[in-house]
Amino acid sequence: MTTLRWGLIGASDIAATRIIPAMRRLGHQVAGVSSLTEKRAAEYAHQHHIPYATSDVDLLVARDDVDAVYISTINRLHCQHTLTAAAAGKHVLCEKPVAMNLTDAWAMVRACDAAAVVFGVNHHLPCAATHREIRRLVADGAVGQPLGVRVFHAVQLPERLATWRLTDPAAGGGVPLDITVHDAAVVNRLLRRPLEATALGVTQGPWDAVMDDAIMSVLRYEGNVLVQTHDAFTVRYAGTGLEVHGTEGSIVARDVMTQDPVGSVLLRNSGGERELAVPGRRDLYEVSLEEFARAVEEKTDPAVTGADGARALAVALAVQEAANSGRQIDIVTEPVTEA
Repeated sequence: MTTLRWGLIGASDIAATRIIPAMRRLGHQVAGVSSLTEKRAAEYAHQHHIPYATSDVDLLVARDDVDAVYISTINRLHCQHTLTAAAAGKHVLCEKPVAMNLTDAWAMVRACDAAAVVFGVNHHLPCAATHREIRRLVADGAVGQPLGVRVFHAVQLPERLATWRLTDPAAGGGVPLDITVHDAAVVNRLLRRPLEATALGVTQGPWDAVMDDAIMSVLRYEGNVLVQTHDAFTVRYAGTGLEVHGTEGSIVARDVMTQDPVGSVLLRNSGGERELAVPGRRDLYEVSLEEFARAVEEKTDPAVTGADGARALAVALAVQEAANSGRQIDIVTEPVTEA
């Protein structure tokens, strides 16, 4: 298995709790980390046994012992840091949302293509064994023609994360860019092109949020397939789920919109209901990193490409605009360029 030497752009919670452990389990090296201040970078490097720390992203990506970067800075910096890494010839795995707008997202795709570096987006859910099984079932016709999808992704935001996600729209906070974008990364792989969105958002949580912390949306995909989503930072006990309903059957999956390799997949059809075996359950982030490393070695696509990330962002932005405006919003998934 190919291993990589990584530079971390962003001293983040997700890197500490999920990515660094997954990298090390796979035998990858964490060569360095950058953060906005030298103090923060040094503290993080010491805490996580990383040999190099800096506040200068240019210095990090210039290092000979860095093959690829994992970007988990605040959302509005994803584009800038991806362009910097691509210009230095480094492969890029970027956290979601890939960018703050579609112009930036597609500029990132083009820059990485031009630099001949792999560009992946760390949407973990498509890497789950449960979602791979659901995609196989739908592709094999287990539900017939899809008619509707329901996504349950209303969770409780951990207290340690109840910061800019609630208070800073300019940084990329809010439910659509944090949760709905994950829904889209899943549903876009199951159905044809998303066409339009409607949504309602509210503020429910026990905090001083300046953005909606709960949103329900209805999306229309090609073939008049309807998709419902319930995304929130405010629901503690609901659990998560995904349902796909078609002309010949239904898939009912529970506890699958999560970071862990858990959950069940049931198939209901004229023969009754049965729970399906889900082979190959593994840590979702290990799968993402392993497929990224394979893409670097074999010049193939990672688990979620930059273009996949841009199309998931398109859905999330449409939901956000629909909730803010009260209008039905068209979803633009074709590549866009700066005017």
